[in-house]
Amino acid sequence: MVTTTRLSTKKTEMKAAGLASGLAAVVGNTPLLPLHRLAADLWPDVQVYAKAEWFNPGGSVKDRPALNILRNALESGALTPDKRLLDSTSGNMGIAYATLGASMGIRVTLALPANASPERIKILKALGAELVLTDPLEGSDGAIVVAQEMAEADPGRYFYANQYDNPANWQAHYQTTGPEVWGQTGGQVTHFVAGMGTSGTIMGTTRYLREKNPAIRSVAFYPDAPFHGLEGLKHMPTAQKPGIYVPELPNETREVETEAAYEMVRRLGQEEGMFVGFSSGAAAAAALKVAEELAERGEGGLIVTVFPDAGYKYLTSNIWDEASG
Repeated sequence: MVTTTRLSTKKTEMKAAGLASGLAAVVGNTPLLPLHRLAADLWPDVQVYAKAEWFNPGGSVKDRPALNILRNALESGALTPDKRLLDSTSGNMGIAYATLGASMGIRVTLALPANASPERIKILKALGAELVLTDPLEGSDGAIVVAQEMAEADPGRYFYANQYDNPANWQAHYQTTGPEVWGQTGGQVTHFVAGMGTSGTIMGTTRYLREKNPAIRSVAFYPDAPFHGLEGLKHMPTAQKPGIYVPELPNETREVETEAAYEMVRRLGQEEGMFVGFSSGAAAAAALKVAEELAERGEGGLIVTVFPDAGYKYLTSNIWDEASG
């Protein structure tokens, strides 16, 4: 029998180990990279930069909210040694949970669509995550439903992280992404552009930047159709709305075509030397469109977007088959 004292001591040790984790200490402070060649005709009046989020230990922007969700759950006592972290994911958030969880001694269970890229599934298994593969036709919304049902059926077994409704998601970007963008641009940023899956990146970063300078424009984007090829992004008009999503917060919301994103992925590799994932291609397409419109109006600007991850999780895709030097 484990005594209350022993459980309390283990809980304290778990908190200390998690919050002092070597991996946790290196989340964030990612490089800000200029798109010199793709935006060459616009410089220096209009400049475009991207946060290279694959420099995070889990390889994506999702390390930021995953760490904040874990930190808050440990500090509040919602996540205890006898519970597993449970959430739905399309891949990157799950990898972030599994990466940080392994380093903290936290067990992780994930519901994700069965058609997630094979690379993501293999990475999750390598990190020791327990996987529940859901109906691919239901996408990320279907995975959410499965995770909710699992949490309701066995609340004593799971801490349900609920990334779509958890305010620690957007708060991570308010606390880290926003200050980094402001500091790395010397406060000169004029536009922030980000895609929406959970919407945490655009919600948190916008709130921070708007406090620093209300004139900064926030531009959100999502895929242009319910069925698309941009893992991690949601077609907001038809998808289950995240609880943290405030549609009125960005100054404007745009759509990005899957093919435009794929083409930009290829161009980023060949013209900028950036091997990125599909949502990064979508981010580049959206940011460059904003830049071109500014130039057409004769206005200057410094645009920052976020490249959520690198291309290594998509190697089985055929979008590079026609690429040539």
